[in-house]
Amino acid sequence: MSLPVFSIDHKVAIVTGALGLIGREHCNALASAGAHVIVTDLNHEAAEAFAASLQRASGRSALGVGADITDPASVQTLLERSIDVFGQVDVLVNNAAINDMVEDPVSALEASRFENYPLELWRKCLDVNVTGMFLCSQIVGTHMARRKSGSIINIASTYGIVAPDQSLYRRPDGKQMFYKSAVYPTAKGAVISFTRFLAAYWGDAGVRVNALSPGGVRNGQDEDFVANYAKRTPLGRMSEPNDYHGAIVFLASDASRYMTGTNLVVDGGWTAW
Repeated sequence: MSLPVFSIDHKVAIVTGALGLIGREHCNALASAGAHVIVTDLNHEAAEAFAASLQRASGRSALGVGADITDPASVQTLLERSIDVFGQVDVLVNNAAINDMVEDPVSALEASRFENYPLELWRKCLDVNVTGMFLCSQIVGTHMARRKSGSIINIASTYGIVAPDQSLYRRPDGKQMFYKSAVYPTAKGAVISFTRFLAAYWGDAGVRVNALSPGGVRNGQDEDFVANYAKRTPLGRMSEPNDYHGAIVFLASDASRYMTGTNLVVDGGWTAW
């Protein structure tokens, strides 16, 4: 059975933070579904290399563009380059984000405590996760609004909905190795609120704005953490990086044409209890 509303054939999609684990998968999903993808990240050469591999794998033209999403001039150049090559932009995936990692030496036990969390890291995370999303939406979304068509997909998180469970970062002997910081949930909560604002603001301009809240992704974490996370999840596992392919294509396509201002939660049931 053919379902043409799911087609994104020849649509043009910008993905920010495209060289990260999930960013690459968003690019793969969109290109496999027929879109021309603009691979966007800080490293221009790496973005070009991944775009070339994406093009070879999918048969769709792809473009790599290095950009700093916290710099308005850089985002404007990204838009202009995209239009020069493809003529338009139909989809924007605001995926770029900073996330504290357990293995990050800066985020050792004492530094990760709320009482001690560095202001510099707080500001840096908000600058990328919130201000970067704002600038990309403002600049690329204005192009969409003028065309009366477009889909903006903001990548949020389950931690934008519920508080972090700090016991996940505790060893079987009871020793706490890390605390999830306040800034990531704060930023992702802002992503969801901003999504609702922009959906209402640009509804009459034909621009749909939705959020996608993924659950935790398996990516070489400590086995104790993975086991704790699986026990906390109704489906009994962390997600695989490609578990969000269907959601991204759905939100980019006309299959979601009557959907805006929504937070699509794909978390294995994490927030169900």
